[in-house]
Amino acid sequence: MSRKLRNGPQLEADAYEGRGVGVSASKHEVRGALERWDQGLFPGAFCKAVPDILGGSPEHCAVMHADGVGTKSAVAYIHYRRHGDPKIFRSLAQDSLVMNLDDLLCVGCTGPFVFSNTIGRNAKRIPGDVIAEIIHGYEEFAECLRAFGVELVSCGGETADLGDLVRTLVIDSSIAARMRREDFIDCSRVSAGQAIVGLASFGQASYETGWNSGIGTNGFTALRHALFKSEYREEFPETYAFEISEAAYRGSHDIDDMLPDASCSLGEACLSPTRTYAPIMFPIIRNYRPHISAIFHNTGGGQTKCLNFGHNVKYVKDDLFPAPPLFQFLGSQTDLTAREMVQIFNMGHRMEVVCDPKIVNDIAAIAASFNVEAKVVGHVARSTGRSLAIRVANEWCEFQAADA
Repeated sequence: MSRKLRNGPQLEADAYEGRGVGVSASKHEVRGALERWDQGLFPGAFCKAVPDILGGSPEHCAVMHADGVGTKSAVAYIHYRRHGDPKIFRSLAQDSLVMNLDDLLCVGCTGPFVFSNTIGRNAKRIPGDVIAEIIHGYEEFAECLRAFGVELVSCGGETADLGDLVRTLVIDSSIAARMRREDFIDCSRVSAGQAIVGLASFGQASYETGWNSGIGTNGFTALRHALFKSEYREEFPETYAFEISEAAYRGSHDIDDMLPDASCSLGEACLSPTRTYAPIMFPIIRNYRPHISAIFHNTGGGQTKCLNFGHNVKYVKDDLFPAPPLFQFLGSQTDLTAREMVQIFNMGHRMEVVCDPKIVNDIAAIAASFNVEAKVVGHVARSTGRSLAIRVANEWCEFQAADA
């Protein structure tokens, strides 16, 4: 199983610490505990690989990943309390699976995949019809992907009543697969001159049922407390820890406020299902694997995720997608700075392919066939250690990996 820190790379500055919300972007104390952790067959890869102990093949390896929805479930809970519709939880199953599936795509793994899920709830607040919607969501998402050749099979799961530990709802899952070692993409070939191609996280892919804000699943602790109004402290005290009460819900907006330049509410935009890139990435990996040095899933750590990978490289991102409406709103209506935004959110593209420039147009064409825009958002330059320069609107932000 890959043990990765949910909130991203170790940076010299922390997007959460100092805000008092109880979350760290660097988790340096956890990193200290993991210093001696076995890095597997391909140290420095996006996901850990271990020998194929089940199949016994020296030519294969096993990969496994565990992750979940995080505090996005708190937004779903508030929406549920307001409107009483348990179906709002259904898409959280997709969120949970995509956080794992799309991470495994980053090492070139195309399955077949098996998965299991774990749901921890406070039964006094989360009734059985909510659990039924989540379980249905898992099966519905797996069935959707099968039409695109993504074999994702459920091995069941566990629902636990944890009222003493969980105030609302925790939704996690794990996915496992095996693959040929020679097909593994381990980030060791990232080098100067390569292109960084971003795949849009917003809009409506051909395999999605509605418009997607692009928010994904990460950054919801920052989002909730920076965006939503202080009245939520009294109305929904179960959605935050008592220890952060002074920092909780310091914004001025309600989940039912309409999002400008979009035909949905803020709550609906925040609860857009996390887009999977599997239907797009399968043909890209199948046809262009030798020309790809790395694939990054911009989840924890947002646009700074790349700082975990490569040696003596500088990632220069100088042409991001125009910020989608929800990110524009967060930038203009909260106290989050541009520097914090890029450390927390994907900002409009959640998957990056680092590759030879000659395949850029082919990647864009494959993405376009699924109604998803892909474009060159930057390039790799030679450097000492690992660093990132990223331009957001007209502001440049510079980052150095503290452990490089």
